[in-house]
Amino acid sequence: MKILMVCLGNICRSPLAEGILQHKAKAAGLNWEVNSAGTGNYHIGEAPHILSQKVALMHGIDISQHKARQFVANDMLIYDLIYVMDNDNYKAVAQISKKHFDAHKTDLIMNVLFPNTNTEVPDPWFGTEPDFLKVYQMLDAATDAIIEKYSNK
Repeated sequence: MKILMVCLGNICRSPLAEGILQHKAKAAGLNWEVNSAGTGNYHIGEAPHILSQKVALMHGIDISQHKARQFVANDMLIYDLIYVMDNDNYKAVAQISKKHFDAHKTDLIMNVLFPNTNTEVPDPWFGTEPDFLKVYQMLDAATDAIIEKYSNK
């Protein structure tokens, strides 16, 4: 199973989602490949936001080695599932993917918990540590649901 997490800059939400799911998949003995990307090119090569790193470390997950990259059309062909953080990310993934876009494997991550609600994970970029903690909690719950849904496949 290959899963890609996508947000805008690939330094706040998607590296957290990647780190959390990797951690859980490894603990569950699942041989999953989990990565992340951003729809924008603002932070290519940068480490995750310092508060994303801090919140992850508070939960025993080290995402400090992650380097931001931009989503490319070929990602749609490589990954089995692509989870985006918000509706703008979804539209951008579709636009970047063009003819390769596959709506059957692309979804907002919170739809795993709350099907068809299109609940968004808020971008904590301009926020404070509590905002990053809220994002962590949302992604923690969603990744539990992903593990539960796909661990038997």
